[in-house]
Amino acid sequence: GMLYAFSGFSVYNIFFNHFHEAIIFFPLFLWAMDEYMYHRRRGAFALCTFICCTVNYYFFVGQVVFVILYWLVHFFSHDSEYMKISKKDFGLLWIEAILGVACSFVLLLPTLYAITQNNRINNPSNGWNALLYDSNQRYIHILSCFFFPPDLPARANFTPDSNSQWASLGAWLPLFSMSGVIATLQSRSKHWYKTLLTILFTMALVPILNSAFQLFNASYYARWYYMLTLMMSLATVACLQREDVDWGRAIRWTLAITLIIGLSIGLMPTITTDSASGKQTVFYGLEKYPTRFWAYVAIALVSLLLLIIIFKYYRYHKKLFLRMATGGVAVIAVVYSLFYITTGKTQSDNTHREIIPYALNNGADIHLPSDGRQFCRIDVYDGMDNLPMFWKRPTIQAFHSIVPGSIMEFYPTIGVTRDVGSRPSVDVYAIRGLLSCQWLFDPINHGQDFVDPGTSKTRMPGWTYFGEQNGSKIYQNEYFIPMGFSYDQYISRTEYNTLPEADRSLALLKALVVEDKDLSAAKTTLTHCEEIDSQDFSEESYFNDCKERAATACTSFTTDTKGFTATAESSKKRLLFFSVPWESGWSAAVNGTPAKILKVNVGFMAVQVPAGKATIRFQYRTPGLKAGIAVTCVSFALLGGYLYATDTTGRWRRKKFPSLPKK
Repeated sequence: GMLYAFSGFSVYNIFFNHFHEAIIFFPLFLWAMDEYMYHRRRGAFALCTFICCTVNYYFFVGQVVFVILYWLVHFFSHDSEYMKISKKDFGLLWIEAILGVACSFVLLLPTLYAITQNNRINNPSNGWNALLYDSNQRYIHILSCFFFPPDLPARANFTPDSNSQWASLGAWLPLFSMSGVIATLQSRSKHWYKTLLTILFTMALVPILNSAFQLFNASYYARWYYMLTLMMSLATVACLQREDVDWGRAIRWTLAITLIIGLSIGLMPTITTDSASGKQTVFYGLEKYPTRFWAYVAIALVSLLLLIIIFKYYRYHKKLFLRMATGGVAVIAVVYSLFYITTGKTQSDNTHREIIPYALNNGADIHLPSDGRQFCRIDVYDGMDNLPMFWKRPTIQAFHSIVPGSIMEFYPTIGVTRDVGSRPSVDVYAIRGLLSCQWLFDPINHGQDFVDPGTSKTRMPGWTYFGEQNGSKIYQNEYFIPMGFSYDQYISRTEYNTLPEADRSLALLKALVVEDKDLSAAKTTLTHCEEIDSQDFSEESYFNDCKERAATACTSFTTDTKGFTATAESSKKRLLFFSVPWESGWSAAVNGTPAKILKVNVGFMAVQVPAGKATIRFQYRTPGLKAGIAVTCVSFALLGGYLYATDTTGRWRRKKFPSLPKK
């Protein structure tokens, strides 16, 4: 339990703290499988399936793959209880699996609606990249993660160019390292976990097999290694219970591999030649951070040295050995995890200088003229990710991988990469107007200055200095456009796509971009913009466009937990644009009458409003939530019926009392 709980995977993923939920519940999944196969315990597997699926859908995919492998290895290893399973019991096992998944539909179905919009899921393994990793350093990274404490997620050290940052590559077992696993693999005895470990190590080295734990998505992650470390921990403990294991040989092999990796990376010479003078310089070591690298090597070697000392008591003082081994695991776990956390803190944003006083204060020291009067978004220049979320303020900068698909569609069209975060650069300054961004925060203690020292001007046009609050310099957008505005002209999506990428963000303020299938709806209120590619895309033209759009903005805009409400006045019928990502869960009403929502500006929403005063209400209902609740309720009822029907103990049935004797 301690080996598994404090493995390299667990410590690495302190950064991703929600991963630990999967680490906690996964052993119950295997326990439930064994309970069913060995004791035919009904319901436990369904319940654990429900828990694991509900806790984390991403990890559940990998867990399903692992459980199938686990079952097959047991079966083909001639486990008697697995071999003699009847067709009925096998069918009931599948019923429990299906019911367990169905019980989680209250969360699973809305999740499926959300993630299927994300283009990151459409990335299957193919070609040579399905057989070999594109980075040769990744193989060394995979190997080293079993023999050394893990690298920091953002600071790859052993293999700086393995392109495996954030991949959760960690599987080191404190004190024992790979000695128990190597002892298992060297043993001539046949055990199911030896077969399973061989399969898992092979899968780790073949990209397409590694991707099986995430539905064959080619993006490299090793976030299934917690299941591997559980089997490694099991193999280590199982070897301690057997007398035929040659621990001395296994430890020598582990020590040799550790030294080979450490010395090869730490002392390998690299020769560089100066292009100007032709002078050659020799550098020793391939690691990026030598001090931390040698500390990792020292921890790994000291751990093995301590293991050698403890093993002197293995054969003759079992109780003392167990106490020393447990204490050794605890000491090494504390030392290396504290070292990991400490080095991580030194590499991250200063906690006491920035995070505590300016992020965790919930923005209490921020007071803007727009507060309580007008909805607006804020921008952060070269600051910490998600800083505005601590302040509970809408923002255009966000690190979040699960977002509406319309956002993933919008940003690439203007030249902004959108994978796990929205980070529009200052080059696309026009979208600040489009997205109703009024304030920009430039953290004083973090990153570059928003004012270019070379020109003494702000890095985006139209911004002026407002003041200094909450550890940031604040700038105001002089050409702010309030939420909910309209256009006089439109262009089709096809015309938009023909524009140069650099001009598209500016074009979005000149004409409404309408999907080709909705052009008929736009023609009733807007005129077509002829020759959009010949328009003026200068800064002065951008300022004028912002003023024109701002003049048509809503008189009020308020948000709540279910949607937003806006009021508008106009002398004519028009299409009102809202920079809110389009999703199927939105519905709209204008003056209480249901209205059609158009998908415009490559992923946002617009609705037609009549002349005069209009109240616009947008309501959001999570797609799939109602259906998911219904499926969950029905599934729990079916699970209850299943438990009653398959009960063999009589605990669910009323006991039959013996009939009274006749007189």
